[in-house]
Amino acid sequence: SLLVILVVLSLIGLSIVLLSKDDLGKSFGSQLTLDDLFQRSFQIHDPDAKWINEREIIFRSWDGDVIKVNTHNNETELLLKNTTFATFKASKFAVSPDLNFVLLGYDVKQRSYLASYLIYNLYTREVRELNPPEVSDSVLQFASWGIKGQQLMYVFENNIYYQTDVQSSSWRLTSSGQEGVVFNGISDWLYEEEVLRSEAAHWWSPDGSRLAYLTINDSLVPTMLLPRFTGSLYPRGKEYPYPKMGQINPTVRLHVVTLDGSSLTTELRPPDSFEKSEFYVTMVKWATRERLSVRWVNRAQNMSVLSLCDATTGDCTKKHVMTSEKWLDRQNEEPVFSSDYRTLFITMPLKHSDRGTFNHITMISNQSEGQEVTLRHLTSGSWEVSQILAYDEITSQVSTADPFLKECLTCSLFKTKCTYFDAVLSPNYQHVLLNCRGSSFFSSCHPAEHKTLETNTELRHALINRTMPKWERRTVLINNFGKTLQPSLIVFSRALDSAPGGQAVSDRFSLGWESVLVTSESVIVARLDGRGSGFQGQRILQDVYQGLGTVDVQDQVTAVHHNFLSFFQAYGGFLSSVLLLSHSSMFRCGIAVAPITNWKLYGKMEGSQSENIHKSSNHQNCHVFPYCTEALK
Repeated sequence: SLLVILVVLSLIGLSIVLLSKDDLGKSFGSQLTLDDLFQRSFQIHDPDAKWINEREIIFRSWDGDVIKVNTHNNETELLLKNTTFATFKASKFAVSPDLNFVLLGYDVKQRSYLASYLIYNLYTREVRELNPPEVSDSVLQFASWGIKGQQLMYVFENNIYYQTDVQSSSWRLTSSGQEGVVFNGISDWLYEEEVLRSEAAHWWSPDGSRLAYLTINDSLVPTMLLPRFTGSLYPRGKEYPYPKMGQINPTVRLHVVTLDGSSLTTELRPPDSFEKSEFYVTMVKWATRERLSVRWVNRAQNMSVLSLCDATTGDCTKKHVMTSEKWLDRQNEEPVFSSDYRTLFITMPLKHSDRGTFNHITMISNQSEGQEVTLRHLTSGSWEVSQILAYDEITSQVSTADPFLKECLTCSLFKTKCTYFDAVLSPNYQHVLLNCRGSSFFSSCHPAEHKTLETNTELRHALINRTMPKWERRTVLINNFGKTLQPSLIVFSRALDSAPGGQAVSDRFSLGWESVLVTSESVIVARLDGRGSGFQGQRILQDVYQGLGTVDVQDQVTAVHHNFLSFFQAYGGFLSSVLLLSHSSMFRCGIAVAPITNWKLYGKMEGSQSENIHKSSNHQNCHVFPYCTEALK
């Protein structure tokens, strides 16, 4: 059998990436400026390529055309010209499964999924608006095609609507939706930002005959008032549910509705241990056309139950239970199932000598109902599997010694050009679509041959005439065994918000403010993955447990010495504030973007992981004010 995985090899220690000019300080080309970053030629173009069948891909070119390409004979077909987007002022699109229509979204609200939609016929060029019955000029909260033909679903006023095809009228599948209170098929603030990390809270069955969806009820969740100072003479306010640490979370129910016209709805029941307590639904995935895998997680996030649920009866069977004395990570991970759904693959922590535990592929199986579940670890070592892509049973050649043939598909392909890939397999796993994030080109690849879809030529040409940073990777051991960095000036940055579990040190290409500082201001930029970061094992990840603002701050100090500017956001803003207030002789200035000043006020899901921090001896580290008091003495 073929099990395709993405892996990340990590060193134990403080992983650091430095951005600097070349060793001799020479400048090749003109300096990169902030104005450059806003020019289109300096933007990375993602073609958003998708498989539509085993051999064909749809993507959007740099010019804005929507193109279909056949990977077998290399034939291309123009589906939609870029002028169509301009005509209808559309900024988003989706092609129907039968390739006859395009769903165009226009008047898309900034930082929102709210938009109006029209359906464009690719052959007749006819256009029709997508509206609920007896409603015109509607603004929808979500809209998308289904799995087959011309199936359509959309969300209006927090209720789900369904159409069998573009000609038929739609019918409402839910009726409980209330603006800002009850959400059907879409996420509220908490689920969109922290739990599912997606606006969509619905899942199509493989044959399109059913739709699973969440109903999220925020009626008991305390609200925040968000002031708006634009658009009117006086400021206005908008209330939205915002559960802070220790406050009531939204309740959630998981339903499955049949799409045969009966709208028969079944609720999938949570595990008995969760029925009378708060819990999250962090993952839903169809295993077969009649069964779903669901992960239920308690509020403290130290216990999760992976269930296999019957869509007809609503009964759920436990497949695996995980617990932790601290917290569980990777609770959004989707398991990969065999065709008979009796074998599944997930990543689980596996101890590796004295270096701690690392996430590796685990096969969980039971051959018949009632039989004891067996676990088998398929990979091991002081590195981590970041994602399991697929399990191919058709090409099965199983041997008892090593049933899984491990072959690197990208190690020799583009080896000198790219070392950071995203991958999407074709439906039958015969082709793989590789998105190179390391050097900004997009390619469709077969193990023996490849075709390039996008090379970001405009960006490459623009950068030829600019001085670009040099990347250098170093490792500093946590126990101070080894050298620390002593540059004259460092701008220090971690991941976007530096939340535990993030990763800043990678080969992923980026072009931003840091690049400008390096090439124009003679600055060295350092990115650090210290304790609390992901993909380096559980020991490093969870060493910040009940110690936020302590060991992670120590790692920043270990990595640098003097003349230092710290730049962080959100949780990182908390770190930046603590660094400045507790190590003022080392850090000359800092930037704290939207910093967390008190964990009791933190509304994110990570706050649940940190609730016990107030019970620990380090409770004074839960906010920055003790450091302010100490700094003023």
